[in-house]
Amino acid sequence: MKTEVDILLTNAVVLTMDPEMRHYEPGAIAVQGDRIAAVGEQAEIEAAYSAPEVVDCTGRVAMPGLINAHTHVPMTLLRGLADDLRLDVWLLGYMMPVEREFVDRDFVRLGTRLACAELIRSGVTTFNDMYYYEEEVARATSESGLRAVCGQTILKFPSPDANSFEDSLARAEAFITEWKDHPLIVPAVAPHAVYTATEEMLRACSALAASYDVPLHIHISETELEVENVRKAHGIPVIPYLKEHRLFDAKVIAAHCVHVDEGEMRSLLRSGAGVAHNPSSNLKLASGVAPVTRMRELGVNVGIGTDGPSSNNDLDMFEEIRLASFIAKNETKDPTVIPAIEALTMATRVGADALHIGGLTGSLETGKRADLILVDLSPIHNAPRFRRDPLATYAQIVFASKSTDVTDVMANGQWLMRSKQLQTLDEAELMAEAQDYALKIDQFLIRREQSVLAKLIAIGGASEEESFEVQAKVRLPVPDSVLMGLQKPEIEILYKRHYHEYDTYFRFDDPEQGYVRYREDEFINEDSGVDNVRSRLTLVGPVREAEYPSDVLLSRSRFLAPATSSLRFYREYFNPDDEIFIEKDRRRWHIRFRETSFYVNLDWVIKPDLGFFLEVKARTWSRTDAETKAALVAELLRFLGGDPDKTVTEDYVRIVEKLKEKSG
Repeated sequence: MKTEVDILLTNAVVLTMDPEMRHYEPGAIAVQGDRIAAVGEQAEIEAAYSAPEVVDCTGRVAMPGLINAHTHVPMTLLRGLADDLRLDVWLLGYMMPVEREFVDRDFVRLGTRLACAELIRSGVTTFNDMYYYEEEVARATSESGLRAVCGQTILKFPSPDANSFEDSLARAEAFITEWKDHPLIVPAVAPHAVYTATEEMLRACSALAASYDVPLHIHISETELEVENVRKAHGIPVIPYLKEHRLFDAKVIAAHCVHVDEGEMRSLLRSGAGVAHNPSSNLKLASGVAPVTRMRELGVNVGIGTDGPSSNNDLDMFEEIRLASFIAKNETKDPTVIPAIEALTMATRVGADALHIGGLTGSLETGKRADLILVDLSPIHNAPRFRRDPLATYAQIVFASKSTDVTDVMANGQWLMRSKQLQTLDEAELMAEAQDYALKIDQFLIRREQSVLAKLIAIGGASEEESFEVQAKVRLPVPDSVLMGLQKPEIEILYKRHYHEYDTYFRFDDPEQGYVRYREDEFINEDSGVDNVRSRLTLVGPVREAEYPSDVLLSRSRFLAPATSSLRFYREYFNPDDEIFIEKDRRRWHIRFRETSFYVNLDWVIKPDLGFFLEVKARTWSRTDAETKAALVAELLRFLGGDPDKTVTEDYVRIVEKLKEKSG
């Protein structure tokens, strides 16, 4: 007597992609509920199973759904926004400003649904995402019927869905608790990258992921600059640095890994981390080529991803699989490496292992989720078909087939596309809504095209600095009290510096533009001579409106860039509405007080003649750290001879502005 199941797929060329790489022709698959009940030779399956729905797959390959190992799906709404740019200009000059302006729950939901339609059409049944408002990504994805690992982004600076990394971390934990054990969604923690995270954040993210036994998704060693900066700052490569901060205590999914050495690859293997190779994105952004061949030789689980559709610019996994094979052959000068069967394995079973969900999906095996696709072999670009070589079908899929050859898609036992017709999404409606967003974003960028921030980033080398600033200054009749206060045992001096600073502030009528400061620093030695001169540009944004327990705590954006041209050039380039010049002699001490670090500046403002100031400053990415430091400022000021009741929180430029306003 036959066992009845829900669906039978018959007359297929079945590629199971299981560890034994079994394939059947003709083959059949039995589906019961959300799982594969059986897979094998057609005669055996038909003899054992019956179903109310029988799908004749003649002329088509039945195989596991593809797994997109790294992407940012809501960024479909930013596809084609800014192309052929350097990575820093693309990211800081366009992506992040647009995201800050437009990204909200509605944006994320629409972008995800648009991406899901594209993913289904190209044969993807599982993807690994990193973005903001990840609960909306999860909700839209589950409604579309796709499977996903969804990583809540955590950054050290404010993001569209969080004002600080503590807020991001709390949001990530809430997201995990809401979605853990969902049939389609695996929640994850997603610290963006080394250069957008602090050591404290890396440890906190790893601990959170490990405590809930969920993946941790992060960009690693994508560019040479990232690797060089870590080596300069910490004296070790990126992966040892991350290991030092316990990141690999979690189940890591490492995106890119373009610039990793042999030792780092072995560390990835030992830690059980998965790698997401993104060939198109790395080529388009000129990031380099990941050493995929060697990683696979070592046994590292390397999946294939598209990256976000704003840096690719599509979600076509067929294209990525083909590129992954071709690039490896070219890099090694060996046409036998990453053959078609290996490339397809990376996009299915090995990709699932890289995402730490190999027990659920990635191959057609009894008991696994019914995530599968049908690919038509009949189009002219796939003719003729040779049968002599048993591996020929894998080569057809990788080297000749297109995403448009996918006819049917099933995830978790549910049909998402039948005969090229989407079952869960309305493409026309999604495309119309997406175009409405495009018009709004165009208008926004046209308005800000000449913004000060855009101009600063276009120069190159700009980086975002800490967002939370503790700042308090008091006037002093003479500087002696500070020098005496620094000798007290409660204060530990970590190091000291002496500068002569020449600051030219560019002011703009629009206060939202902030100030651009061109600074020339002279480093003064103990003999009062000049050892070195440094020039820098700093863009200081307006203070953000927020409630803090102390009026010495500010929150605002700061961008820093090297100044490699003359003051005259920057004056003409930024075209300010006004300029303010300030000259001062600054003695700076980095100290520890009450187990907390601060900078103490003793400033003699020479031009204009404002006299002496004691200034206590600290900057941090952490709101909690900033609040702790703000609470200690009054006590520290007293120790140094200042009167905390006469605290000034304004920058020198604002003090000078007020004097100019009073003088008429």
